[in-house]
Amino acid sequence: MSLDKSDVEKIAHLARLSIQENDIPDYARDLNNILNLVEQMSAVDTQNITPMAHPLDAHQRLRPDSVTEVDQREAFQAIAPKTEAGVYLVPQVIE
Repeated sequence: MSLDKSDVEKIAHLARLSIQENDIPDYARDLNNILNLVEQMSAVDTQNITPMAHPLDAHQRLRPDSVTEVDQREAFQAIAPKTEAGVYLVPQVIE
């Protein structure tokens, strides 16, 4: 696929970009290079390739799920303006 001046102008208009007239050939060349790369990538046979969640096939190291802090809810809620049943009460903002 090859883009010409009118294609670049249309793309710039759709993207709401202002480009200089003398920059259009550079944009056309760069966009053509991108489209050529996409065509090359589309031509690669990926039938027997299993999808990966990460390109390095790394595994997430998880920390143990354990309590590391003391429960301080009572102390925090003691200085709150209004609380009820362990939750903070705030003024209604939406009717």
